[in-house]
Amino acid sequence: MKTKQHLYITLSAPELAEGIPENSQWLAGEGAGSWFTIVREGKDYRITRYSPEGKIECTGLFNTASEKDFNINAPFEFVHLSHCKSVTIRQMDQVLKFHRIS
Repeated sequence: MKTKQHLYITLSAPELAEGIPENSQWLAGEGAGSWFTIVREGKDYRITRYSPEGKIECTGLFNTASEKDFNINAPFEFVHLSHCKSVTIRQMDQVLKFHRIS
């Protein structure tokens, strides 16, 4: 009986393409990846996802129930599961979920 072997390839961060902000973070996936940025807008956050080539894949306003625990000026990283409706960020020892509101 043959078993299926799965080969997972995680891409390293490519060079920043034109149009991708310098403070963007690369989030690698299996065979793909995206750049993410987050900017404070009032009481919410604008999160934008870019393709490796610099095309905006999605952008929107997000909020989090844990807003008081997120400090945009302190180190953080985008982690899985992150997509156009929900984004996950790890900061210190906390995992924070951001949900798209527009």
